[in-house]
Amino acid sequence: MDVVYVIGPALLIAIVLASVWLDRWSIPVILVALAAGILFGSDVLNLWHFDDITLTNQVANLALVFILFHGGFATRRIDFEAVALRAGGLATWGVVLTALGTFTVLYGVFDWSFPKSLLLSAIISSTDAAAIMSILRRQSLPPKLSSTIEIESAANDPMAILLTLAVIEVVSSGHSDWAPTAALFVWKFATAPIIGWCLTRGALWLFNRLNPQDRGLYYVFSLGIILLIYGLAEMVHASGMLAVFVAGYVMGNSPFVYKQGVGNFSSALSTVANISMFALLGLQVFPHHWADLWLEGILLFCALTFVARPFAVLIGTIGMRIGMRDKIFIAWAGLRGSVPIVLATYPAAAGIGIGQDIFNLVFFAVLLSIAVQGSTLGLLARWLNLTVPARPRPLFNLELVTMAESDFDLIVVNLPGPQGIVGPTIAELQLPAGSVIILITRENELVIPKGSTHLQGWDQVTILVHAKDQETVRTVLLGALAEKIPA
Repeated sequence: MDVVYVIGPALLIAIVLASVWLDRWSIPVILVALAAGILFGSDVLNLWHFDDITLTNQVANLALVFILFHGGFATRRIDFEAVALRAGGLATWGVVLTALGTFTVLYGVFDWSFPKSLLLSAIISSTDAAAIMSILRRQSLPPKLSSTIEIESAANDPMAILLTLAVIEVVSSGHSDWAPTAALFVWKFATAPIIGWCLTRGALWLFNRLNPQDRGLYYVFSLGIILLIYGLAEMVHASGMLAVFVAGYVMGNSPFVYKQGVGNFSSALSTVANISMFALLGLQVFPHHWADLWLEGILLFCALTFVARPFAVLIGTIGMRIGMRDKIFIAWAGLRGSVPIVLATYPAAAGIGIGQDIFNLVFFAVLLSIAVQGSTLGLLARWLNLTVPARPRPLFNLELVTMAESDFDLIVVNLPGPQGIVGPTIAELQLPAGSVIILITRENELVIPKGSTHLQGWDQVTILVHAKDQETVRTVLLGALAEKIPA
């Protein structure tokens, strides 16, 4: 009981304090959570002995449900459509190409056993949204490049999960009859989006007709919807993970009552799940096991980072008109994180003999990925001349909390640079009827908009707008400074 009410809270508080202090060096919070879990675990401070791989797998699966839902919720349709082919390609066939490249090196070059090579290749094939976004937020990259990397990392987890489950089925069954496995794979991948979309449309219909006195009931309802979509998809042997990602994407790109509150709840739930999961996974790690595996861990990292990922990016983006500098950066930005570590618990949970070795190898390779790639992304971006002038992070923002069905929404438009260049007044803008600028954030200053207020480069403008007019408003505002920008 002391562990639950004393050691557990102390672990979470230590993670938060360390994360805030280490944020200046762009160290991802997931790496801090992993390190804290190892520190509190049996091999170091011995404050919490935890070695239940089955429970870890179950908790990690639950955490992934909320993480993937929020990944879909935070993916804007306009961003996805702009990079749909490249990001979607890397998130699907790119995962398969990565697994294929890794397997070729492990099995064909390093001569590792077939089951071991196959499991490792599938498990470690996806990139991590949490790690990438926490690092990229400090890098000022061209929007199309950063969107490609972020959307790929948010959308590629379902493919890796399906691939891993298929491989575990083959390895645990002891035969290589791929037909049933391939059929199951197709079923999981094809039906999950349909289930996620249909159930989410029904949930949105209910959202717009509820009117509870207690707003907290919206959170309970959201929680129930997320878990129900996952559970029903799994019940019919579809991919629950893919279904909740699609559900999050549909909800995040649809207007409904109390959307802002649900979005905040989803974000908080995802953060808690992410940190708690990584801390638990850290407790599950016993560093003394690395004494016999560290060399293989380095080889796995090198095969993935220097062969498989570049191979997947180069082959998977053929014909997409992506420059070589962008391809190099995308290849190096393929950080591994939560999903590979969670998937690494599957073999042991399935009773596969090499399950613990698989977990330790993946964990070691993920640590190397976050430490090596994560710490050098900024240097590579500057070396490739991909950085653009950094925008200051806004200190003020507004949220629209709707308690009735409405087509109004708050949007935020970041005006282009150069910073401080003076544009037209608000009165001179030709905004659609019903659109109102309600806030301007200018560096550390909060500007109350008036008709005589001049827009300036790098302003962050918040507008109340009809949903149908969002793109028109964006076009007007982004073009407001066009005549003032030097050719």
